[in-house]
Amino acid sequence: MLQRILDQRYELEELIGGGGMADVYRAKDLLLNRPVAVKILHEQFKQDKEFIEKFQREAQAAARLSHPNIVNIYDVGVADGDHYIVMEYVPGRTLKDKIRQEGHLPVSEALRIAREIGEALAHAHANNLVHCDIKPHNILMMPDGHAKVADFGIARAVTESTMTYSGNVVGSVHYFSPEQAKGTMITPKSDVYSLGVVLYEMLTGKLPFTGETPVSIAVKHLQDEPVSVRQLDPSIPPVVEALVARAMSKDPALRPTSAEFVQEIQHAERMILTGGQPSVGMPADPDATQVLPRVQETRELPPRRMREQDDYEEEPHEEKSIFKSKKFIVGLLLVLLAGFFVGAFMSYGKFWSTAEVVVPDVTGKQMTLARQILEDKKLRVNVAETYNADVPAGQVVSQTPEGGTKVKEERLVTIYVSKGGEDVEMPDLTGMSKSDAEAQLKKMGLKLGSVYEKYSDEEAGTVIKQDPRAGSKISRGQSVDITVSKGKQTKKVSIPDVTGGSLSAAKSALQSRGLKVGNVTYESSRQAPGTVIRQSPASGEVEEGTSISLVVAQEAKTQVQKQDNKEPGKNTSQGENKVPVRQGETGKER
Repeated sequence: MLQRILDQRYELEELIGGGGMADVYRAKDLLLNRPVAVKILHEQFKQDKEFIEKFQREAQAAARLSHPNIVNIYDVGVADGDHYIVMEYVPGRTLKDKIRQEGHLPVSEALRIAREIGEALAHAHANNLVHCDIKPHNILMMPDGHAKVADFGIARAVTESTMTYSGNVVGSVHYFSPEQAKGTMITPKSDVYSLGVVLYEMLTGKLPFTGETPVSIAVKHLQDEPVSVRQLDPSIPPVVEALVARAMSKDPALRPTSAEFVQEIQHAERMILTGGQPSVGMPADPDATQVLPRVQETRELPPRRMREQDDYEEEPHEEKSIFKSKKFIVGLLLVLLAGFFVGAFMSYGKFWSTAEVVVPDVTGKQMTLARQILEDKKLRVNVAETYNADVPAGQVVSQTPEGGTKVKEERLVTIYVSKGGEDVEMPDLTGMSKSDAEAQLKKMGLKLGSVYEKYSDEEAGTVIKQDPRAGSKISRGQSVDITVSKGKQTKKVSIPDVTGGSLSAAKSALQSRGLKVGNVTYESSRQAPGTVIRQSPASGEVEEGTSISLVVAQEAKTQVQKQDNKEPGKNTSQGENKVPVRQGETGKER
């Protein structure tokens, strides 16, 4: 149970819903003693003055609406820095919950709900208010089965989520109109398109367009035709199929107004009630699927008129050719002139007007809020998408012209909206050198982050670990950390002093320390042959496995041998006992 009372009047009781913009609480109006729903904006929107002003202005406008199929707005206020709207509390579930639980609705029930939504929209449109976010999530179902349209109060603010390109708001992109997908001006017929999508889903239990990303779904709204509802369910009457197709026309001019759509639904309900069906070749319903063929036939009329005129004008070939050439030149000049004026209007606004405005700086703002700010300045807006890992998805990265520029009214301003970082598959860097890994990351639009070192059995300088791991999804511009091998880890050992001992004793002493015997050289010495007289290194600490060079004493020539060499004929046998033993033996005499 929440213990909070807004403005000493609205006692919050339970959190019953929420989304990207606000949380909704069931509350009690202590003054009038009735249940109400209170919507409180999230913390991050408290400091955006432009957003708050528009939120309050449109909530107040919606409060003027009074219709049985619209959730009534009772109050708008601020308490402890929280901006809130108090509205009618509708017990029950949303239309989206109903579709999920029942799969699809009977045709008669789907038409009745669509008619009630259409009547609510017609009332709002008559009061110059466009909902902009019609979807089953915003349709509340009363316990008696009647529908109520919700979220009129922050309809424009909710579209800030509607066109966000993150996975959290994919639901809304399934319902918006082609003109919303393009970022162009929204009209009441945009609501009619969304209602057509809702009717499609009620009849079939499926969405007309799906995709892996919100952008791919938006493109389908612009380019693709949905699968016919009768193709998904042949039991749906043709007149209902025509209703859905007409409401979901790509061109707003081909869609009915909300009031006309209500009348068409009523007509379809009467036909179904009486069992009437359009006959083959003579459709009883004037809005059957012949709408598009008529458009195609209308486009073909000018060529037929030209052919009839050509047949009628029996002029000599030469004169006709000269006449056509002049006509072609004049026409070309007119087309070029018209193109100039159209281009000037599209790019620079009303060039015949002297009114100038300063382009607001909308970088960093959510896409729809930025668009509304620009439109309030009588500027037209074009929305383009761009990948940018440093700017959250849905926010404006840059704009053309830049903020602060003076332009004429109706100038086209292009805002570039971030789609976040472009996802790429993380490459496998293990086994590469540090420089090769860095080059590979740069090639894929990634950055080298922290570089760690670690002993391993791999060759020194080789990448042995990476974060994120290979094969995972990563956004362009993101940093990647790597760990590089330092080679095998070796320990330091002290060098023993092996001088004065035999060669075999020196080998044993070195090997016991994990050292090796390196080069062994011999030189004359007064020490006994076979004795280690020097070593290198002589002392200190070295890495395990280091080789130690040794110098060993060898047998030396005696003075007697030198004299024998000087006095030939002298009996040298007398000096045998004075000659040391051969090299390799001990220093003892025989």
